[in-house]
Amino acid sequence: MPIYEFKCQQCGEEFEQILFASDREEAVACPACKSKKTRKLMSAFAGGKSGCGACSATSCAPS
Repeated sequence: MPIYEFKCQQCGEEFEQILFASDREEAVACPACKSKKTRKLMSAFAGGKSGCGACSATSCAPS
């Protein structure tokens, strides 16, 4: 389930919304003002780092 970022063209609110395949054709309403005049923003790709995730990057690195 992809998370998309939107901006309301009426009030300027920026928000995230999970969209299912069946929801992609419907207009997304702004959670602040309920306007359906929203547009999808370009999002930066978020990549993770390798490691266990529970400790710092240097403590999980192989020696």
